This record gives sequence, structure tokens and C-alpha cells, in this order.
Amino acid sequence: MTAPLPLVGTDATDRADGPHDPSRPDPSEPAGRPPARDRYFDLLRAVALFRVVLYHLMGWAWLPVLFPSMGVMFALAGNLMARSLKRPAVQVVRGRMRRLLPPLWLLGAIGVSGMLAQGWSPDDDGHPGWWFLHLTFWVLPLSDPPYAEGLAGVPGVLGEDWAAELAGPLWYIRAYLWFVLLSPLLLKALRVLPWPTIAAPLVLSGILHFGWFSLPGERIDSALTDFSTFGACWILGMAHQQGVLKRLPQYVVPSLAPLVGAFGLWFAFHEGFRGGHDLDSIPFAQAVWSFATVLLLLHISPSWAEWPGRLRRWDRVITLLNSRAVTIYLWHNVCILVAAGLYDRLWGFETLERNVPWLLESSWPVLVLTWILISGCVLAFGWAEDLAARRRPRLWPDGSGGRGSGERRARARV
Repeated sequence: MTAPLPLVGTDATDRADGPHDPSRPDPSEPAGRPPARDRYFDLLRAVALFRVVLYHLMGWAWLPVLFPSMGVMFALAGNLMARSLKRPAVQVVRGRMRRLLPPLWLLGAIGVSGMLAQGWSPDDDGHPGWWFLHLTFWVLPLSDPPYAEGLAGVPGVLGEDWAAELAGPLWYIRAYLWFVLLSPLLLKALRVLPWPTIAAPLVLSGILHFGWFSLPGERIDSALTDFSTFGACWILGMAHQQGVLKRLPQYVVPSLAPLVGAFGLWFAFHEGFRGGHDLDSIPFAQAVWSFATVLLLLHISPSWAEWPGRLRRWDRVITLLNSRAVTIYLWHNVCILVAAGLYDRLWGFETLERNVPWLLESSWPVLVLTWILISGCVLAFGWAEDLAARRRPRLWPDGSGGRGSGERRARARV
């Protein structure tokens, strides 16, 4: 399971998982009183998204421990979902799906066309009928969409097996969709039995890890594993919005979260945590550690309506990351693959190979090139997020627009 994109909505906190319009109020809010943006949540989303890209390039096992991006992103999405469910559930679920799917359809149209052009066909798995049926998961990702394996790519530009890299992040879209569909039921359960509902996914994750329960079929098993791993984070976000966490004495979370997190880390090391076998490979440890971190982050939550002074300089970058979170998440793996292929071509220059081999071996220039390519994807494909949200398409939605200083722009969004 790869980490996250992050991974959809119209109000002030719905930015980890979909299009972001800082100036558009939530329809659930009273007319004439747009909701205050929580810039703390915006910061968490931006950090989570940057960490996802950094981790997928560097592969450092300690990065998901330092900041469990996927747990954070699911929690923020759950927070928004609970807030939006003040409106009819069917309307909210339909709106979330409408904002999530068009960027996926664009990725699928380009990616599947490329796979077909390189020889992918219904005969590849020996079951043409199932192949066509599974293609519908590119339209409605209730399960992981299929992809071609072992494609040659484009020498020197697009690496081999690029289709697997393209499809890698799509588990998040599938998991997010299921969380959206289940949210009305989860919210009802949360209101009746708050803490048993929050703890239930963690218990399920432990049951699955120790083999006390299993389901036939890889597709069902992967969906259940993702729910058990990140369900507690999603429900924690809902609980935060519903005020459940605020009813706890102030000392409880700071006392409990470090103990829960320590148990998660102990379990990870007990299961052989290391490079190549990190938290993603140990779902129960991932679930416990993410839960503890999210619990602490939500407890700290300062609810910034405006940026603190030191963070104002980052306003436009953070706004852009939130505005194009789906595009960045969907395309970042391919951008990493292309950036690595292009950078490797520098080994063909004998002067560079002889004088600065350390530079050619470094991953940091690849990271810079990756973000340049991601910026190109934002320009080329980001409009799909605006169309999904029924907004006028924008090339570079970083919150600027000639409305004056950054401070005035910040006030205009609350």
C-alpha cells in the first residue's frame, strides 16, 4: 500500500482530497456568513502532500513516522465530511463523488490510452470479459483499477513499468470513496457510541494482522485493510468536528497519545521495521501510530483564521498545494519517474561523470525536477478540479489575483 494523496468539497476545510476554492463558502453555512478558513488544517494538508512526494522519491522509512501523511489527510477529510453532513447525506455524498472523480477520469483517459498504445489488451490476463468489467473501476473506483504490467516506457524519459507507478496512488482514491459512502453510518454510530466507534477500526486492524479473521479475494481484503488502517483517523476527524474530543479533560490526550504512539512504534520494530519494510508494510503499526499522531494534532489544533506572522510568506504555496491536491497526488509518481529518467541522462556527459559523480548520484536535484514537472501537471491538468467543483478553470490558483496584500487576501477568505 503506497502513501497519499491525498488525497473534495467546497468549504473551508475540504482541501486534502479535492479542489480548493478559498473564496467559495460552504452551502451548509448561513447565507452572508462564509465559514472561517482553518489555516492550521491547510498547513497540515500541505505538509502531508509534500511529505508524500518526498517519501516516494527518497524511500526513507522514518518519514511516515515523522509525519504520517495519510492518517492526517484522512482525518482532515473526515472532519469536513462530518461538517458537510449537516445537509442531506445523499446530496453530500454525490457532491464528494462529483469533485473526486473527474481528475481520476482525466488520468485514466491518458494513462489507459498509453497502455493500449503500448500493447495492453484484453488477452493479457486470459479473461477478456473480466478485463472489460474491471476497466469500469477507472470510472467508479470501488476497487483498484487494472493496469498493464512490465511496459517498456520511453527510453531516457519514461521508465519501465510506468503503468504500475501511475496506478500506485489510486488505492487512496478507492479508500476515500468508501469512507465517503460509509460516512453517514459512521457519523450516526459516532453520535451514539463515540469511543467504541473510534476504536473499532483499530481493533479490526489487530484482528486482521494476527489472522483471526480474513476474507477471500485480494480486492476485498485490500479494501478492508485500508479501512482498518485509516478508519480511526477518519472517524477522529469527524469526532473533532462534532466536539467529542473537546469533552475530554485537557490532560487526557497529551497523556494518552504518546503511550499509544509508543506502542505503535514498539510493535513496528517488533515486526522488523526498517528500510524496505516500513509502516506501510505493517498496517497495524501504521494504524496505531497514525491514530496517536492525529489525536495529538487535533488536540493541539489552534484553529487559525489568519496565518501567524512567520507563516504568512508561505500563504501562496500552501494555498496552491491545497487547491491542486488531487492533481498533485494523482500525477506525482509519474513525475518522479520522468524526473529520474531525465536526470539519469546526465551520466552521458563525461565531464559531469568524471568531476561531479556525487551530484549525479544525489536525489535532491531529482526532487527539484519532480516539483517542476508537478507544476507542469498543475498547469496542464489542474483545470479538471475546477470543472469538478463547477468553477471557472484557473491555471495557477495560489490565492493571488491582484486583490492587494497577502494580509488582505487572508482576511477576504474568512
